[in-house]
Amino acid sequence: MALPACAARALGPPLQPERRAPARTTCPRRHSRVEAELAASRPGSVAASVRAGPPRGVSRGFNSQPFLDEPLKASSSLAGAARTPLFALLSRGRRRRMHDLRRRWDLGSLCRALLTRGLAALGHSLKHVLGAIFSKIFGPLASVGNMDEKSNKLLLALVMLFLFAVIVLQYVCPGTECQLLRLQAFSSPMPDPYRSEDESSARFVPRYNFSRGDLLRKVDFDIKGDDLIVFLHIQKTGGTTFGRHLVRNIQLEQPCECRVGQKKCTCHRPGKRETWLFSRFSTGWSCGLHADWTELTSCVPAVVDGKRDARLRPSRNFYYITILRDPVSRYLSEWRHVQRGATWKASLHVCDGRPPTSEELPSCYTGDDWSGCPLKEFMDCPYNLANNRQVRMLSDLTLVGCYNLSVMPEKQRNKVLLESAKSNLKHMAFFGLTEFQRKTQYLFEKTFNMNFISPFTQYNTTRASSVEINEEIQKRIEGLNFLDMELYSYAKDLFLQRYQFMRQKEHQEARQKRQEQRKFLKGRFLQTHFQSQGQSQNPSQNPSQNPNLNANQNVTQNLIQNLTQNSSQKENRESRKQNPGQEQSDGSARNGTNDYIGSVEKWR
Repeated sequence: MALPACAARALGPPLQPERRAPARTTCPRRHSRVEAELAASRPGSVAASVRAGPPRGVSRGFNSQPFLDEPLKASSSLAGAARTPLFALLSRGRRRRMHDLRRRWDLGSLCRALLTRGLAALGHSLKHVLGAIFSKIFGPLASVGNMDEKSNKLLLALVMLFLFAVIVLQYVCPGTECQLLRLQAFSSPMPDPYRSEDESSARFVPRYNFSRGDLLRKVDFDIKGDDLIVFLHIQKTGGTTFGRHLVRNIQLEQPCECRVGQKKCTCHRPGKRETWLFSRFSTGWSCGLHADWTELTSCVPAVVDGKRDARLRPSRNFYYITILRDPVSRYLSEWRHVQRGATWKASLHVCDGRPPTSEELPSCYTGDDWSGCPLKEFMDCPYNLANNRQVRMLSDLTLVGCYNLSVMPEKQRNKVLLESAKSNLKHMAFFGLTEFQRKTQYLFEKTFNMNFISPFTQYNTTRASSVEINEEIQKRIEGLNFLDMELYSYAKDLFLQRYQFMRQKEHQEARQKRQEQRKFLKGRFLQTHFQSQGQSQNPSQNPSQNPNLNANQNVTQNLIQNLTQNSSQKENRESRKQNPGQEQSDGSARNGTNDYIGSVEKWR
């Protein structure tokens, strides 16, 4: 006698029937529910699609069904399907996929419900807070009808405007170093154009007296001709950055061709296959690694013109440029560079046609490099070329017997080297300072009449600035580089005086140009006024009997002559400044202009 299905389930699990023919039960109440669940578990059926919810990647929306009831219903149906043996009829992979799908749908619905209700609560509280604020601000306007609707629209407009401003600010100024994000940009006035990068006033008291020719550095560089710019690169002075500016950041008719992965660029003259720049990034180290003044002056003409006879070489103008740096910072930066393994063994140090011997220039280390050396050991070496490097590389070493220290006493040798370095630096076409990047860019552009594409960047944090030294070590470094300290003081004074001179000259020219424009406009007005008065006279009248017409013509001729004199004075302004004796002629010209204006007023 067969037991009912309800009793058989209480005693134990029944035998597994065939997969596609589910076992029939004698319980009429359970039969309809089991068949419904089986139909719902079949793929592609309508019941399955309704129970499983929307397919993957499709959301119902936040306003379609309540979110807290659906997860409970789905979990209850999932639990009922797990308890029934019919759920076991499906394959293991399909059961796992159905379980993951329903669990993911339940969690996603719950998260969306929580997020929606949280955002709604946040918006409601924000609305109340902003409403209270606006009620305080717009309290006197509360009597106006329909104020709530207007305040809501105004609040929405202000919020949208604020969001739009934030988006625009992030697009225009994405970095944290933007000037708009600094509080001092709003609190402090416009910066002084004569204020230096190190926050010290550039209106200093000059220590040296330089002539106008020393301050006015403006060369007639002909890039289409045979002129050549020679860059003297001193170690650890920022020369690498400045050299890249020369080949990548300068506006030219024919820009330099720089290929990716190559350090050297091709800088040809317009229409010629000849370089206009002699530097590391254009011609390489053609005269040796970090060649100094002595090497470059004897090597560059031979390298540029090849083996051509000196009598057949073109008459070139060699414009030497360089960059200097504070001696203490440069010394520490070179020590850190040597500590990382730099040796500069490829430097030739050619002087008077030969390199120095090992006795004249001994080495400070015995191995392949001097990596890992402490600062004390770096300072203790008496043959260290880092000591007074800038003076030695800018001076003419042939004046002191090159590297032979026995030619003259040390005191006399140091004096000759310093004076030679100062003279060469003063007569260079251009030199810049690492501590004044923007002024360096300005003076280079005014000197060579060549503009850079993007402005220079002042880096106040370097490897040298990260080295912490006490006062005793700093005094010792200054003592080891006492010649460089004096040269840098001289160079800084000359550099800032040149900058002030060029800025004042630029302001004076702009002011004179505005004055000439005003005089020209005034003359045009007077000429038009006189012509209109002359035309109003009787045309049949004899010109000899019309003194006003003759006076009008005379005034017009004097006006044209005055404008011509002003243009000639502008062209000869520089020659008048160099010759003080011409001040009297300038005064006479001014008196002539005043007499002319007086005659016009008298005639009127």
